[in-house]
Amino acid sequence: MTSTLALLGGEPMVIAAGPHFTWPPIDDTTRARIVAQLDAAVSIPGRSGIVAELEEGLKAYFGVRHAVTTSSGTAALHAAYAAAEIGAGDEVIVPAWTFHATASPLFHLRAVPVLCETGPNGNIDPARVEELITPRTRALMVTHLWGRPAGMARLAAIADAHGLMLLEDGSHAHGAGIHGRKVGTFGLASAFSLNGPKPLSGGEGGFVLTDDDDTYYRVLTFAHYNKRCRAEIPEDHPLTRYAVTGSGLKLRIHPLAAALATDQLARLDGYLAGRAEIARYLSEHLTRIPGLEVTETPEGVVPSWYALTVTYRPDELGGLSLERFHQALTAEGATEFDRPGSTGPLHELPLYQHPDPLFPWHPDHHRRYPPGSFPVAEHAYRHTIKLPVWHREQDLALAELYVRAARKVSDHHKELLS
Repeated sequence: MTSTLALLGGEPMVIAAGPHFTWPPIDDTTRARIVAQLDAAVSIPGRSGIVAELEEGLKAYFGVRHAVTTSSGTAALHAAYAAAEIGAGDEVIVPAWTFHATASPLFHLRAVPVLCETGPNGNIDPARVEELITPRTRALMVTHLWGRPAGMARLAAIADAHGLMLLEDGSHAHGAGIHGRKVGTFGLASAFSLNGPKPLSGGEGGFVLTDDDDTYYRVLTFAHYNKRCRAEIPEDHPLTRYAVTGSGLKLRIHPLAAALATDQLARLDGYLAGRAEIARYLSEHLTRIPGLEVTETPEGVVPSWYALTVTYRPDELGGLSLERFHQALTAEGATEFDRPGSTGPLHELPLYQHPDPLFPWHPDHHRRYPPGSFPVAEHAYRHTIKLPVWHREQDLALAELYVRAARKVSDHHKELLS
């Protein structure tokens, strides 16, 4: 039998050599800024130079009073939890489906992550939060998975009603917003990653945002020490006596990462506008293909489109497995179609099943979650295909080829069932 499918001997739909998506965009202006930073300083222990420039830019962009850069998004999350004074035995409600660093710093603080069911898009389900609240619950952490803002109005109302701190993990969602308000500004503090593929990238790095002065000072004493703490914490504040040492950790961003992130911050809104256009095209056309469904974006919600996720429906393609469908897509040369890997249901990871070997002093009331504990999150994770979203007008032709590749596989799915 001869097939048009590349997997079965036909010609691939996408013939351009990959990778078809690289991030962040780097041009001569970017290179000049990095070289200039090499000549200026490769170590900045205080809040000066490119670090101060980046933090001022972040404050202006998000409209917040304080921004503190860190060495990674994980470090930013750790600092945010510590600054919120989350401690031994405290419970923090987190989405069951997210990247592990959303919650893993809690183990280091001897706190307990309490996993909550999500909606099909991976964001925490507000309707399931209140049933998890106990006298030990201190905070609610919200992830905006894949750059799609979570339902912040309901989540903020729940946090307020129960006296919980509201925290945000915006690591996928730089520039995303809800009715004109940017993600990362709804709660006490938020943490962001500047890791390589994130919408705003410094290669590595992260930052914490807050409007609260005391939270800002605690972030400083957790992630920095000496010059920054001595310069930025008021002399009459109780933490000022710890300024020289902080908590003993040094989690500051590298100046070269800060230079790259500063360059990218100036371009971020342009990137997001371009992504929105291509995401609109992909969503409109992919969801018309049997076997695929793209969740609609609610009115007033602006994603960052860190990734566009597609729900695979095998029942529409004769029960064809997602593994086989994805194999056929990549054979067509559409190699950027991907399956979620490490960003998955947390309760399936050894760290969340059996933390004791790594944290033998962790509280005994760590919760155990057997398979099937979060059916929505588990099903969605196993039926999701994701695609990075291009931002340039000339990338639309490549997006069109990816849509044609998906339609081709769908149209010829019966040949994959034999």
